[in-house]
Amino acid sequence: MKLGTWNVNGVRAVSKKGFVNWLSDSGIDVLGLQETKAQDDQVREALADLKGYHIITHSAEKKGYSSTAVLSRMEPLSVMKGLGEFGIDNQGRALTVEFENFYFLTVYTPNSAGGLIRLPQRVVWDAAFKKYVTHLETLKPVVVCGDLNVAHQAIDLANPKSNFDRTPGYTQLEIDGMSALLNGGFFDVWRDQNPQTIGYSWWSYRAGARARNIGWRLDYFLASNKLRKQCGRVDILSDVMGSDHCPVVMELNA
Repeated sequence: MKLGTWNVNGVRAVSKKGFVNWLSDSGIDVLGLQETKAQDDQVREALADLKGYHIITHSAEKKGYSSTAVLSRMEPLSVMKGLGEFGIDNQGRALTVEFENFYFLTVYTPNSAGGLIRLPQRVVWDAAFKKYVTHLETLKPVVVCGDLNVAHQAIDLANPKSNFDRTPGYTQLEIDGMSALLNGGFFDVWRDQNPQTIGYSWWSYRAGARARNIGWRLDYFLASNKLRKQCGRVDILSDVMGSDHCPVVMELNA
């Protein structure tokens, strides 16, 4: 199977930039989308030309905000929206679909915001998310993908010293949240395969950051440790345009 993740920064916008053709040609079997910024019916309208995929959506109560979706060639056995008993999510940030041998979970982790004013809420989210995924993992293996809004290590962003504990996505509390998740039975598949490689998946629209590759790695595939032998190659598709993020794809032998 070929799995993918992409923060599209608006599904209606990216659909006008060749998204359907790109996905149709990509060979991806299951794609998690984040920040669709659309209600359920608007996602379906934007992807009306997409053939051969089931479209599963989880939209925020607030229109034009956040939201996630899964596009799958296979019909899921079940669908779970939000974090269930482990947290309240009216922003459409987590969407889980169940397949025979694993859960596929796409997530758009909250940003701590300028001045880190939402960092306390982010810490609460990270704890709730960890409880949710570790519970899922007791049922069957889990693949987590999405915009986790954290650069876990200094190698994961271009300017770590100037950003540490000042910029959303690279504070010690956010790093600790990711570490807790990884220590809870999961591993960062791309970093596991590329321990010393620099690779970014998000670039600011400002100052030509993408052209100069001044970026951050915010988009991940995490997998249950028990899937380690089944996780194949992971690629960051930095040449795919249409959003300030780029897609990440992973092969899974499941």
